[in-house]
Amino acid sequence: MDLEQSFLKHLAPTTNSPMALTFSKARGVHLFDPEGNKYLDMISGICVANVGHSHPDVVSAIHEQVDSYMHLMVYGEYIQKKQITYAELVTRTLSDQLQCVYWVNSGTEATEGAFKLAKRITGRSEIISFKGSYHGSTLGALSAMGYEKYKRAYRPLIPGHRQLNYNDVKSLNEISSHTAAVIVECIQAGSGYTQGTKEFICDLAMRCSELGTLLIVDECQTGFGRTGTLFAHQLYGITPDILCLGKALGGGLPLGAFISSKENMKKLSHDPMLGHITTFGGNPVSCAAGQAALEVLIASDWMSSVNELGAMVTNALIDHPKIKRLQGIGLLISVFLDSPEIVIKIQKKLIERKIISNFFLFEDKALRITPPLCIKKKELKHFTSNLIEVLNEL
Repeated sequence: MDLEQSFLKHLAPTTNSPMALTFSKARGVHLFDPEGNKYLDMISGICVANVGHSHPDVVSAIHEQVDSYMHLMVYGEYIQKKQITYAELVTRTLSDQLQCVYWVNSGTEATEGAFKLAKRITGRSEIISFKGSYHGSTLGALSAMGYEKYKRAYRPLIPGHRQLNYNDVKSLNEISSHTAAVIVECIQAGSGYTQGTKEFICDLAMRCSELGTLLIVDECQTGFGRTGTLFAHQLYGITPDILCLGKALGGGLPLGAFISSKENMKKLSHDPMLGHITTFGGNPVSCAAGQAALEVLIASDWMSSVNELGAMVTNALIDHPKIKRLQGIGLLISVFLDSPEIVIKIQKKLIERKIISNFFLFEDKALRITPPLCIKKKELKHFTSNLIEVLNEL
């Protein structure tokens, strides 16, 4: 049995038609198959490899931590240096109200922890999210998902969840004194990088503050430099009560976090104690990788170039007759086309040209473009020229 057959037999499927590509190495913006063919990665493992694949500083930090120790004990019991130093580094980039980190394993778990914390703090039960939103796939996060297609097979879900219309300021009046929390993406990742308007996001923050409702901002995809700032909420001048992080947080290894104030986080330690618990959250190797990746990002000039690089892509594509519109910010770009079938055709044609792209969970007429932030102009030009050629062939 070859590797592909074994993949299809022994690994649980997520679709009936996975890409089923085999790679043996990844460096920077490229993936390499067993024959040594080089593929340009234009999706960064879905916003994970923001500093590129296998950055030498990240790999070195992983080796150093593995040589010291790996898992020791469930999260929160032992003093583990990398959990602390990484928390210190992350919180230095955030406001004074976001200084206490709860490490988990993924963005989905960060969502779940944030919901529990909000209910514990407010004593309320209602959670509000927005249509078109994605916050994870476990039952609580799924209940907050703003797209019915992926929910209906698993109902009944968690009670007390409602979805409002995104970018609809009037709908914010439905937030009430019964609402524990509102969870929002400043830029909706699953819907083709739909941006929240300044008015909508700021009015949402104000409405939550007036009612004692906690504002949870999900930055699992938008965080760590993709918008030209470390975090997208910083573009809007707001401060969430709880911030959820994942994906690029771990520098290529599994890691998530929800972050709030020390006063808020103390609620999870009593009545009952162990109000939230995780075995592998804050794994020291993942924290070492994430810290090294964030240090690389901060020391680089990549964030200052993100919007210029994004504009380079959109300027090259915007006038093509087969492209309906372009959406996004920085290196979060969606290319809207005529149909889902065309998106799949283009994706396959690009793979033939050794370029990796992807679709969106809720927007199947758009092509996802989220390359590592270290990508060079010549590599982006290689992508756009190939995409234009593929479009012309259709």
